[in-house]
Amino acid sequence: MSDAQRLKLAFIGSHGVGKTTLCYGLAARLKARDVSLEMVHEVARLCPLPINEQTSVASQSWILHTQIAAEIVAAERHPVVVCDRSALDNYVYMMLAAGRQQALESLLDAWMATYDLLVLVPIIEEPRADGLRATDPSFQRAVEDGVRRELTRREMPAMHLEPENRDGWLERVEAEVLERLMPSQLPLL
Repeated sequence: MSDAQRLKLAFIGSHGVGKTTLCYGLAARLKARDVSLEMVHEVARLCPLPINEQTSVASQSWILHTQIAAEIVAAERHPVVVCDRSALDNYVYMMLAAGRQQALESLLDAWMATYDLLVLVPIIEEPRADGLRATDPSFQRAVEDGVRRELTRREMPAMHLEPENRDGWLERVEAEVLERLMPSQLPLL
Protein backbone atom coordinates (compact mmCIF):
# COMPACT_ATOMS: atom_id res chain seq x y z
CA MET A 1 0.00 0.00 0.00
CA SER A 2 1.33 3.44 -0.82
CA ASP A 3 1.53 6.28 1.71
CA ALA A 4 -1.67 7.70 0.17
CA GLN A 5 -3.45 4.52 1.31
CA ARG A 6 -2.28 4.71 4.93
CA LEU A 7 -4.83 5.67 7.52
CA LYS A 8 -5.01 5.96 11.29
CA LEU A 9 -8.37 6.53 12.88
CA ALA A 10 -9.51 6.66 16.47
CA PHE A 11 -12.91 6.26 18.02
CA ILE A 12 -13.06 8.88 20.76
CA GLY A 13 -15.42 9.84 23.56
CA SER A 14 -16.34 8.82 27.05
CA HIS A 15 -16.34 5.30 28.45
CA GLY A 16 -19.28 2.98 27.88
CA VAL A 17 -20.43 4.49 24.59
CA GLY A 18 -19.60 1.68 22.17
CA LYS A 19 -16.12 2.57 20.90
CA THR A 20 -14.78 -0.96 21.32
CA THR A 21 -17.77 -2.49 19.55
CA LEU A 22 -17.29 -0.06 16.65
CA CYS A 23 -13.56 -0.88 16.48
CA TYR A 24 -14.23 -4.60 16.17
CA GLY A 25 -17.06 -4.06 13.71
CA LEU A 26 -15.02 -1.77 11.48
CA ALA A 27 -11.97 -4.03 11.63
CA ALA A 28 -14.09 -7.03 10.58
CA ARG A 29 -15.64 -5.15 7.65
CA LEU A 30 -12.29 -3.82 6.44
CA LYS A 31 -10.59 -7.20 6.78
CA ALA A 32 -13.40 -8.70 4.68
CA ARG A 33 -12.26 -6.25 1.97
CA ASP A 34 -8.63 -7.44 2.37
CA VAL A 35 -7.50 -4.24 4.10
CA SER A 36 -4.35 -4.88 6.13
CA LEU A 37 -4.95 -3.34 9.54
CA GLU A 38 -4.18 -3.52 13.20
CA MET A 39 -6.39 -2.55 16.12
CA VAL A 40 -4.97 -0.65 19.07
CA HIS A 41 -7.00 -1.75 22.05
CA GLU A 42 -7.87 0.51 24.98
CA VAL A 43 -4.73 0.45 27.11
CA ALA A 44 -6.34 1.76 30.32
CA ARG A 45 -7.46 -1.81 31.03
CA LEU A 46 -3.79 -2.78 31.36
CA CYS A 47 -2.79 0.09 33.64
CA PRO A 48 -1.30 -1.13 36.94
CA LEU A 49 -2.23 2.16 38.63
CA PRO A 50 -5.64 3.52 39.73
CA ILE A 51 -7.91 4.73 36.92
CA ASN A 52 -11.38 6.28 36.52
CA GLU A 53 -12.26 8.76 39.27
CA GLN A 54 -9.21 7.65 41.29
CA THR A 55 -6.77 8.31 38.47
CA SER A 56 -3.67 10.46 38.83
CA VAL A 57 -1.08 12.16 36.65
CA ALA A 58 1.08 9.04 36.99
CA SER A 59 -1.76 6.74 35.90
CA GLN A 60 -2.76 8.87 32.94
CA SER A 61 0.86 9.43 31.92
CA TRP A 62 1.32 5.66 31.83
CA ILE A 63 -1.87 5.29 29.76
CA LEU A 64 -0.99 8.17 27.40
CA HIS A 65 2.54 6.93 26.70
CA THR A 66 1.44 3.29 26.38
CA GLN A 67 -1.26 4.36 23.88
CA ILE A 68 1.29 6.26 21.80
CA ALA A 69 3.76 3.35 21.88
CA ALA A 70 1.06 0.89 20.78
CA GLU A 71 0.08 3.18 17.90
CA ILE A 72 3.71 3.49 16.77
CA VAL A 73 4.07 -0.30 16.65
CA ALA A 74 0.73 -0.78 14.88
CA ALA A 75 1.50 1.86 12.23
CA GLU A 76 4.87 0.27 11.56
CA ARG A 77 3.27 -3.12 10.97
CA HIS A 78 0.12 -2.20 9.02
CA PRO A 79 -1.02 0.61 6.71
CA VAL A 80 -4.38 0.99 8.50
CA VAL A 81 -4.64 1.45 12.27
CA VAL A 82 -7.97 1.46 14.10
CA CYS A 83 -7.67 2.84 17.65
CA ASP A 84 -10.04 2.30 20.54
CA ARG A 85 -9.46 5.81 21.97
CA SER A 86 -6.91 8.47 21.12
CA ALA A 87 -4.27 10.32 23.08
CA LEU A 88 -6.81 13.14 23.48
CA ASP A 89 -9.26 10.95 25.42
CA ASN A 90 -6.48 9.89 27.77
CA TYR A 91 -5.43 13.49 28.32
CA VAL A 92 -9.02 14.50 29.16
CA TYR A 93 -9.10 11.95 31.98
CA MET A 94 -5.82 13.44 33.23
CA MET A 95 -7.21 16.98 33.06
CA LEU A 96 -10.26 15.92 35.07
CA ALA A 97 -7.98 14.53 37.77
CA ALA A 98 -5.22 17.13 37.87
CA GLY A 99 -5.77 19.93 35.35
CA ARG A 100 -3.70 20.72 32.27
CA GLN A 101 -0.17 19.35 32.27
CA GLN A 102 2.04 21.87 30.50
CA ALA A 103 4.83 19.32 30.05
CA LEU A 104 2.50 17.12 27.95
CA GLU A 105 0.72 19.78 25.89
CA SER A 106 3.30 19.82 23.07
CA LEU A 107 3.43 16.04 22.95
CA LEU A 108 -0.36 15.88 22.71
CA ASP A 109 -0.51 18.54 19.99
CA ALA A 110 2.11 16.74 17.92
CA TRP A 111 0.58 13.31 18.41
CA MET A 112 -2.97 14.38 17.60
CA ALA A 113 -1.72 15.47 14.16
CA THR A 114 -0.96 11.79 13.39
CA TYR A 115 -4.64 10.81 13.27
CA ASP A 116 -6.30 10.96 9.87
CA LEU A 117 -9.81 10.55 11.25
CA LEU A 118 -11.33 11.05 14.69
CA VAL A 119 -14.80 9.61 15.24
CA LEU A 120 -16.65 11.03 18.23
CA VAL A 121 -19.02 8.46 19.71
CA PRO A 122 -21.74 10.13 21.82
CA ILE A 123 -23.29 8.98 25.07
CA ILE A 124 -26.62 7.29 24.48
CA GLU A 125 -26.95 5.41 27.77
CA GLU A 126 -25.36 5.24 31.20
CA PRO A 127 -22.27 3.04 31.50
CA ARG A 128 -22.75 -0.55 32.65
CA ALA A 129 -20.55 -2.21 35.22
CA ASP A 130 -17.91 -4.43 33.66
CA GLY A 131 -15.53 -4.73 36.59
CA LEU A 132 -13.32 -1.86 35.42
CA ARG A 133 -15.31 0.93 33.80
CA ALA A 134 -16.61 3.77 35.97
CA THR A 135 -20.40 3.69 36.27
CA ASP A 136 -21.11 7.22 37.54
CA PRO A 137 -23.10 8.96 34.76
CA SER A 138 -21.85 12.41 35.84
CA PHE A 139 -18.25 11.24 35.40
CA GLN A 140 -19.13 9.76 32.01
CA ARG A 141 -20.66 13.12 30.98
CA ALA A 142 -17.67 15.09 32.32
CA VAL A 143 -15.35 13.03 30.11
CA GLU A 144 -17.53 13.56 27.02
CA ASP A 145 -17.79 17.29 27.72
CA GLY A 146 -14.00 17.45 28.13
CA VAL A 147 -13.38 15.64 24.84
CA ARG A 148 -15.78 17.97 23.01
CA ARG A 149 -14.17 21.07 24.60
CA GLU A 150 -10.68 19.90 23.65
CA LEU A 151 -11.71 19.18 20.06
CA THR A 152 -13.05 22.74 19.80
CA ARG A 153 -10.16 24.34 21.69
CA ARG A 154 -7.55 22.57 19.54
CA GLU A 155 -9.58 23.07 16.32
CA MET A 156 -9.49 19.35 15.53
CA PRO A 157 -12.04 18.10 13.03
CA ALA A 158 -13.96 14.96 13.96
CA MET A 159 -16.80 12.93 12.53
CA HIS A 160 -19.63 13.28 15.03
CA LEU A 161 -21.94 10.27 15.19
CA GLU A 162 -25.59 11.13 15.83
CA PRO A 163 -27.14 9.59 18.98
CA GLU A 164 -30.43 8.94 17.19
CA ASN A 165 -28.78 6.93 14.39
CA ARG A 166 -26.83 4.30 16.31
CA ASP A 167 -27.80 1.56 13.86
CA GLY A 168 -26.09 3.49 11.04
CA TRP A 169 -22.84 4.35 12.85
CA LEU A 170 -20.75 1.50 11.50
CA GLU A 171 -21.92 1.99 7.92
CA ARG A 172 -21.19 5.72 8.09
CA VAL A 173 -17.66 5.22 9.43
CA GLU A 174 -16.93 2.39 6.99
CA ALA A 175 -18.02 4.55 4.04
CA GLU A 176 -15.76 7.41 5.19
CA VAL A 177 -12.78 5.09 5.65
CA LEU A 178 -13.27 3.43 2.27
CA GLU A 179 -13.54 6.83 0.59
CA ARG A 180 -10.23 7.83 2.17
CA LEU A 181 -8.53 4.54 1.29
CA MET A 182 -9.99 4.15 -2.19
CA PRO A 183 -11.10 7.53 -3.49
CA SER A 184 -13.53 7.59 -6.39
CA GLN A 185 -11.88 7.63 -9.76
CA LEU A 186 -12.24 10.71 -11.87
CA PRO A 187 -14.59 10.23 -14.81
CA LEU A 188 -12.90 9.78 -18.18
CA LEU A 189 -13.34 12.61 -20.63
